[in-house]
Amino acid sequence: MSFLFEDYCLDANRRELKRGSELIPIGPKVFDLLLFLVRNREQVVTRDDLLKAVWEGRIVSESTLTSHVNAVRKAIGDTGKEQRLIRTVSRRGFRFVGEITEEELPARASVTDPGTDLGVQHVRDIQEPIRAFEVDAPTETREAAPVFAAETGSPPPLPDRPSIAVLPFQNMSGDVEQEYFADGMAEDIITALSRFKAPFVIARNSSFTYKARAVDVKQVGRELGVRYVLEGSVRKAANRVRITGQLVDTATGAHIWADRFDGELGDIFDLQDQVTESVVGAIAPAVEKAEIERAKRKPTASLDAYAHYLRGLARLHQFGNRQANDEALRLFNRAIELDPEFATAYGRAAFCYLIARINGWIPDTANAIAEVKKLTQRAVELGKDDANALSAGGNALAFVVGDLGVGAGLVDRAIALNSNLAEAWNFGGWVKLWLGEPESAIERFARAIRLSPLDPWLMGMRAGTAYAHFFLDRYEAASWAAMALQCSPDYRPGLRITAASNAMAGRPEQAHKAVARLRELSPTLRLSNLKDVLGPYRRAEDVARYEEGLRQAGLPE
Repeated sequence: MSFLFEDYCLDANRRELKRGSELIPIGPKVFDLLLFLVRNREQVVTRDDLLKAVWEGRIVSESTLTSHVNAVRKAIGDTGKEQRLIRTVSRRGFRFVGEITEEELPARASVTDPGTDLGVQHVRDIQEPIRAFEVDAPTETREAAPVFAAETGSPPPLPDRPSIAVLPFQNMSGDVEQEYFADGMAEDIITALSRFKAPFVIARNSSFTYKARAVDVKQVGRELGVRYVLEGSVRKAANRVRITGQLVDTATGAHIWADRFDGELGDIFDLQDQVTESVVGAIAPAVEKAEIERAKRKPTASLDAYAHYLRGLARLHQFGNRQANDEALRLFNRAIELDPEFATAYGRAAFCYLIARINGWIPDTANAIAEVKKLTQRAVELGKDDANALSAGGNALAFVVGDLGVGAGLVDRAIALNSNLAEAWNFGGWVKLWLGEPESAIERFARAIRLSPLDPWLMGMRAGTAYAHFFLDRYEAASWAAMALQCSPDYRPGLRITAASNAMAGRPEQAHKAVARLRELSPTLRLSNLKDVLGPYRRAEDVARYEEGLRQAGLPE
């Protein structure tokens, strides 16, 4: 069924919103909200109606609901002031008031070959850019591919191996200052599980979107495409620690395993090992002993260094905030002072310089290059088998220093060490872009998104996909860029590719709008100094095409 209003078409079967022939990027929840309003246009829809229909009865904040309504209005060219199509009825709810024509569409042909269903031809003509993949992609990439179906609202299918999401552990200590400790517990268990080849492990950045929420594990299973969910809690009192955990089958809601672990604070890493071994034993009995031993490797034995590292990681996730990035660097450096052999802290510190360069915050490039070289060298020396250290350090080495060959090798090694590490696949996608291999970049970004579909860094994965399509002369890459900006409206690489893509596709209005916002954020940015914020692109034609797009979009010389 399709619903036609003004020059828009809302296709319920394809889960698409189009204006004329233009596909409007729209998130799953925003689509569901619009569809519900349209289908119930003869009546006022209450807040409770929306919560039940769109959020399946889950309680969400008023600001969340309001932001989704605003997103719906924006997608269909409406505003809260104008209320041309969606009217707010004071103290009652909302009503869609536009004139609707319903149209029944013929059923779509079924596709039995999963490779064809993910065919690259859909990318090339950009009819459904968020459902497109390489036909002959390797097995791991095909496993990653269904995330794009998730962008249209369809849940990702279960992988063909045990799959698990570790939810944030509850802090039962009664002290909000210990929240980071509970988060670190869950994060370390995710890291340990990720080192096994048997289970498919959802990345921390996606599973942590459920933090401080009452969740239905069946819903988590549907949204993340996993068979199992690990829930737990941490209670810390004086020098004693208690960890509880329960493993739940998301298909049935049945408890597969539950246990409690008590010990001294100094035994915290041993307790984590016990939890990890128990979970792996429950979902993957065939895991070899050697893999269990490899998963036990800890980044540091110093609890103080570990605490500073966790706090730094929390700041690092506030991408686009200069003060937070500076604080993250300070905390990582302090962790290094407390444990000079903490490899991951060196890699993360190097990555802070990458964030600074992307945003144009580095006043002394020569000093930054020297620091990144030093930090990455130590990360590699100390963490030859530490995927987190190698991926973060390698990406920084490539981007900030320009040592693309060595940086790419480090990121590839990180992927080989831990194929469940979403950030390594994401960084690997950018490395492939810089190497001039956009098709391979698309595959890697797809894998990253499948591993972490709710990642706070999703804007980078989507923007990277946009760049890859752009370098393949697919200027409808703007659709991917628009989705990146949905995650983070002021993400500067996203604004730049939005401007360039729209300009080259003949949409000057959208291109000029993106450049206007970009110049508000970076007033000194010019084509002449663009290289200061660009990665080490190996193909001169890629840079030339990109510069031409930005020139047409209005970025001054």
